[in-house]
Amino acid sequence: MDIKLELVMIPVSDVDRAKDFYVKIGFNADHDERPMDGIRYVQLTPPGSACSIAIGEGITTAAPGSVEGMQVVVASAEQARKHLIAAGLDVDPVVDLGWGKFVFFADPDGNKWAVQELPDYAPKD
Repeated sequence: MDIKLELVMIPVSDVDRAKDFYVKIGFNADHDERPMDGIRYVQLTPPGSACSIAIGEGITTAAPGSVEGMQVVVASAEQARKHLIAAGLDVDPVVDLGWGKFVFFADPDGNKWAVQELPDYAPKD
C-alpha cells in the first residue's frame, strides 16, 4: 500500500503576506479559493515537489509561526542560499552537518524551514 504525503498545513497570521513570501522564494501558487464563508484555502507547491503546503483562513487551529522542521531537498545548498538571498531573505552561510549541507530560513510568521543538500552516498574506494 502506498501512503503519499501530499499536503502540509502551515499556520500564518496574514495569508496575503505569506502567499507573497512563498511565491517570492519560488513556490507555485496552485489554488487560492474561498469555498465557503470563513474558509480561504491557498495551496503552494515547491518546484519539482509532489507535496504542497496550504495556508489560509479557517483551515488550521495551530498558532501562526509554530511549525518547526519543515524540510526541502535541493541539488545545491549554496545555490539555494543564493536564490533565497536574491529573494530578499537574510540567510546564514551553508552549514555542513555531516548528513547533508543545510541552509535555514523562516517565513514572516517564524515557521522554520531547512533546505538540505543530501550527502554523496556513493561508495568510497
